[in-house]
Amino acid sequence: MDGYSRDDFDVPVEDYDFGTVDSVGSLIDQMSRAGGFTATKLANARDILRESMENVGDEGVLNWISFPACLCATGTRGFFLEGLKRKSFNVVVTTCGTLDHDIARTYQEYFHGDFELDDIALGEEGLNRLGNVIVPNECYGEILENVVIPWLEEIEIERKEKDADNPWLGFGSVELCWALGDRIDDESSLLYWIAKHRIPMVIPGITDGSIGAQLFMHRQKNPQFFVDLMADEQILSDLTWPAKESHALMVGGGISKHHVIWWNQYRGGLDSAVSITTAPEYDGSLSGARLREAISWGKVRPEAPQVVVEGDASLILPVLGADLFSQ
Repeated sequence: MDGYSRDDFDVPVEDYDFGTVDSVGSLIDQMSRAGGFTATKLANARDILRESMENVGDEGVLNWISFPACLCATGTRGFFLEGLKRKSFNVVVTTCGTLDHDIARTYQEYFHGDFELDDIALGEEGLNRLGNVIVPNECYGEILENVVIPWLEEIEIERKEKDADNPWLGFGSVELCWALGDRIDDESSLLYWIAKHRIPMVIPGITDGSIGAQLFMHRQKNPQFFVDLMADEQILSDLTWPAKESHALMVGGGISKHHVIWWNQYRGGLDSAVSITTAPEYDGSLSGARLREAISWGKVRPEAPQVVVEGDASLILPVLGADLFSQ
């Protein structure tokens, strides 16, 4: 192990000067100089993300974003919405609940609650608690069934008109998201922008949510229906192998994060990576695994700029977005 000398540490810690803060960006700039544990990481993450977004429109440049569905039940959905609207990210990996919340909130409202509410009493009133968000039954399962089942019938007809013999071959979660988004005329919807820009949004766990339940119910009446998950993997293969650059913002962990780093191992790892998580490292979970661990698997390149920002994404992402999307 290399040693250290006093000359290795020559950048002084500076106090904040709030009189000169005139934007979120200038505050984050001061964070980089003030230090203070996570503040330094936040500034580093901003810089890595800004650079990764600059060339995302160039051929062969991938800029992935992965996130769990829970954030789409909150206003943090606005960060993902803005990033997709601007085409700042061109590959998305998420969970089934993202579809649930995005479609539900397009037609109904979610409401503020509290972590300490009585869950038994809420359940008796048909109110579902997601952290400190309240989701009435009519704003979730009921609206999704009423909206999605008719859409699936339409999609069934379209696919059979396109290919009567093999209508579902190639119909993975990417095609499903586009087909759903094509039916949403609302710019506040993630699926609207995913479909408009034809951004691949892969949902490896497509059955794990209310939309998955709608797919299953549709299959009861249409036994030949299926979702071709290998079609999604083919899309990711076609994107990843020839990519000249690949960058990622991974919010939380689980299947979404793993799918991003898994595919990038085939090209020698990500060229830059930002992770936001509240999970600890000591329990061995993927959510808590630091990016340096991914280097050992070949999923992040050793020389890649990378940082893990520990903290609540519903706080961190709006701060980053206020700077990154300010122009």
